[in-house]
Amino acid sequence: CAMEPAASIIERLGGVTHVASIVGLHRTRVSNWKRPRSVGGTDGRVPQDHHLKLLEHARENGIPLSADDFLPVHLS
Repeated sequence: CAMEPAASIIERLGGVTHVASIVGLHRTRVSNWKRPRSVGGTDGRVPQDHHLKLLEHARENGIPLSADDFLPVHLS
């Protein structure tokens, strides 16, 4: 199961390879955003260093994305 919110953000912005090119990382690093921390991932969190660049790209390309989309959703 893909981890949120990273999986949705990556999909919305065109996939792992495209997001990697936007933020200047190897695609493996971006893929790790969707993996549990126990296996080297980020537990579905997009590292904060990349939020502004991704928000700017989304705005320039008419893709709906807001800062709130980066917050983890906790379902009780």
